[in-house]
Amino acid sequence: MRSDGRNGDNTTGRGLGRRIVNAFAPYWFKVSVVGALILVTAGLGVVNPVLIRVVFDSALFPPSGAPDLNLLWIIVGVMAAITVATGGLGIVQTFYTNQVGQRVMRDLRDRLYEHLQTLSISFFTDTRTGEIQSRVANDVGGVQNVVSSTVSNVLSNSVIFISTLIAMFVLSWELTLVSMGTVPIFALISKFVGARRRAASSRTQKAAAEVSAITQETLSISGMMLSKLFGQQEREIQRFHEENEQLADLTLQQQMTGRAFFTIVQVFFSLTPVIIYLIAGYLLSGSAASGLSAGTIVAFTTLQARLFFPIGSLLQVSVELQGSLALFERIFGYLDIKPEIVDADDAVALTPERVAGKITLDDVRLQYGLSAEEHLNGVAANGAGKLALDGVSLEIAPGQLAAFVGPSGAGKTTISYLIPRLYDVTEGAVRIDDVDVRNIRLASLARLIGYVSQESYLFHATLRDNLLYGDPDATEAQMQAAAKAAFIHDRIMEFPDGYDTIVGERGYRLSGGERQRLSIARVILHDPRILILDEATSALDTASERYVQAALEPLMKERTTIAIAHRLSTIMSADVIFSVEDGRIAEHGTHEELLARGGLYASLYDEQFDGGRVECRCEDGIVLVNGRVVAQIEGVGAPA
Repeated sequence: MRSDGRNGDNTTGRGLGRRIVNAFAPYWFKVSVVGALILVTAGLGVVNPVLIRVVFDSALFPPSGAPDLNLLWIIVGVMAAITVATGGLGIVQTFYTNQVGQRVMRDLRDRLYEHLQTLSISFFTDTRTGEIQSRVANDVGGVQNVVSSTVSNVLSNSVIFISTLIAMFVLSWELTLVSMGTVPIFALISKFVGARRRAASSRTQKAAAEVSAITQETLSISGMMLSKLFGQQEREIQRFHEENEQLADLTLQQQMTGRAFFTIVQVFFSLTPVIIYLIAGYLLSGSAASGLSAGTIVAFTTLQARLFFPIGSLLQVSVELQGSLALFERIFGYLDIKPEIVDADDAVALTPERVAGKITLDDVRLQYGLSAEEHLNGVAANGAGKLALDGVSLEIAPGQLAAFVGPSGAGKTTISYLIPRLYDVTEGAVRIDDVDVRNIRLASLARLIGYVSQESYLFHATLRDNLLYGDPDATEAQMQAAAKAAFIHDRIMEFPDGYDTIVGERGYRLSGGERQRLSIARVILHDPRILILDEATSALDTASERYVQAALEPLMKERTTIAIAHRLSTIMSADVIFSVEDGRIAEHGTHEELLARGGLYASLYDEQFDGGRVECRCEDGIVLVNGRVVAQIEGVGAPA
């Protein structure tokens, strides 16, 4: 999970550069073609300025006095042919350059998305969705210029620089030294400017991620309903305005960083030919004028203009590249997060037909609570969060209905998350049919387990697409049979488009009961051996609850079922009930046994069925509900 260089490549310096270069490795042949085209076009580009000397000194103003028109036609024809050839080769070079660049960006997006799919739930609970979206979209999009054109620009400008410099030396080494005298100074300044651009780029991308996160949170259907119901639209508008203004300021700062420097460079390069004319005048008037002619001066200044363009371009590319490195660091920062939950080397695949459904937790302890920054920096879990489960041991026989009850935050849902390995235990083991879930292939484990939560998530797609998510290979008949078993088929057929109806974001076109029955149909289609129901009916009205309970009955049949519930009326007939408190199993047994024991379950039962009577009081900072301690308030010493 480390991205600091102690595990894998370093994301700074040469390690980062090597990783960027490696991104181009699959396209080495096309990169080679681009390189060859650059060499050819750069070489051809030097020919015409050199031919200018021949045009002036041998064709237009030969020693004989009269222009040599035949030679002029030949040279002009060659120059025209070179210009046309260079243009044609440039089109081919641009095509291959952009093709390679887009493929590299596609690969980065694919790698990033694929890697994010392997990360554990804890990463996503600690990281804002908008931040993740910004990395996939904005950061990868931000490096487009680098992967599409920077490499070819560096190579082509380097070749042009070297070839032009050689030609200038051939024409006049004295004038060449004058022209190149200040270049090292500009190179050092560009390094400093590039470091500032890199820092500005990093701040800008963080601000862009914040804007993306706010947009995702507040413009989702849930966020929009929340802001309208609480009348917080103005507050959200102001919050967005402040972050957007900061993004605009940072973007302006990033774009303006180094602009004054490049203006000075351009002005100097524009003035240099004037200096050359002045120096040439002194050379022509003195004894050092041997070999220096009008054609030589014109050819030299033409080459000089050609030389300064790649120098300026290379200086600017070096600055922009520094800014892009900050984006690459953010991309590789996510790619460097090591998945916490992966298949073991000797993991086995279990088929539903061969699984009875026995579930065992053996002295399980679980600790979590890492922040997103700790995920990125590779902080270990030792001491980094509350112990959510502490020594949980239990066994559920195949085909049993096991219920988990207890106060909110006791650890009921956390226990259910361990079975499909949404989290891994810190200590102990979770087993299915005596096989540790860490030794079962994740794809196989997902095939064994079906999960119905209180809030059923539906994609912004058709009813058909959402149902077939449970089994993409299911037939139309199987899909409709599952919908009928969940008592949702008739409601679907009432829609004008039937199964092709778009459900809207998170299924908001459907009622809560309809969404729940649709999710149950999806699980029926999945056909798991182990079923987990996490408050599957607690948010529903009585009529919807009856529909959902009726849909659950065939789903629970001949399957090991874990039901988490606050409404004890839904689980009183369970084969075994586990009372969970403070991350431990406080007691277990049947409904009658737990009532007779008079413990936590009996207390919860009394709260719900004793005429709704709840007695609350606070004594010396200790809060009691129906005589049971539920909280202790620090700093309170008198009865409330």
